[in-house]
Amino acid sequence: MSDPNSATAGPTAGPTAGPTDGLTDGPAFPRLRADVSTLPRYVPGKAAADEFVDKLSSNENPYPPLPSVIGAVESWLGRLNRYPDPSSAELTAELSARLGVPADHLVLGTGSVGITQHLVAAAAGPGDEVVFAWRSFEAYPLLAWAAGATSVQVPLRDEAHDLDALADAVTDRTRIVFVCNPNNPTGTAVRRAELERFLDRVPPEVLVVIDEAYREFVGDEEVPDGIELYRDRPNVAVLRTFSKAYGLAALRVGYAVAHPRVTAALRACSVPLGVSGPAQAAALASLRATEELRERVADLVAERERVSAGLRAEGYEVPESHANFVWLRLGSRTAYFADACEAAGLMVRPFGDEGVRITIGSPDANDRLLKTAAHWDR
Repeated sequence: MSDPNSATAGPTAGPTAGPTDGLTDGPAFPRLRADVSTLPRYVPGKAAADEFVDKLSSNENPYPPLPSVIGAVESWLGRLNRYPDPSSAELTAELSARLGVPADHLVLGTGSVGITQHLVAAAAGPGDEVVFAWRSFEAYPLLAWAAGATSVQVPLRDEAHDLDALADAVTDRTRIVFVCNPNNPTGTAVRRAELERFLDRVPPEVLVVIDEAYREFVGDEEVPDGIELYRDRPNVAVLRTFSKAYGLAALRVGYAVAHPRVTAALRACSVPLGVSGPAQAAALASLRATEELRERVADLVAERERVSAGLRAEGYEVPESHANFVWLRLGSRTAYFADACEAAGLMVRPFGDEGVRITIGSPDANDRLLKTAAHWDR
């Protein structure tokens, strides 16, 4: 064995050791895509600095899990050394029965955003286009980029999807169109007649994904249930999640409903064992506690209406929200409003110089929000 202290023992350790990349005098680094550094980042709501700050920035459910859900998760603690059911069979069967869809029309994943990633990967690649409204869910352009596809962003009209313009944007290169309904971050929703007209205009070879992460908060009967629309439309897929109304954001479980050609492609692109055992158990328990969860949703919807009315009474323009948040378009005042909220112990979600999205929280947090909105220096 050579002497590690000798001058000939091996490569010299230190910051200049190893091959260089030809661009600097330092060590070489793995070759990555050059456009990674310019990619807009997905910006989640910041973690609350302490327990006295109310986090109204991530569209989380302010209520803790139901006792039956906690019990279901605890039942898994002694089995964390085991892999979960790779097919999520029990949860899939429960969803199949409740939604009235065949089991092979369902795919579960790590939240609806995980399934979105797999859908884009399955349908789009270099030279293809992914069409969506903007502003809408921040992950859409990131996932299109990751697949090598081109994002086509169609401006909102009056804070809502302009479905005529969205249909006009479809070309022979379009592979996916996203319709976020209700839309994140504006909370607006498209009605049945306009959505059906839009679907009739989209070529059958283009996949339309109706993202219904906030479906449970919709009370307007004219806002259609995407699952009813998918049934006789093979090019329609529907996304839903247990993160919002069901309050399982930390466990990351969502699902897609689509026809077998789409779900087969989804399974082929999915990460194996993506839905953990505790997540499956919690989601199953949540489905079996429907009445309790409906009461919580009703309370949040009532608070949403109270907050919206209070903001309008102060002169704010608040779009009609069908989700668990409200949107204020504040332009250049956005950051100042977010700072005022933070000073009051509230975290809201600013979007550049566009506006803020405010999650509906506890009644106390909502009261402080309304007080802040009434008195900050506008």
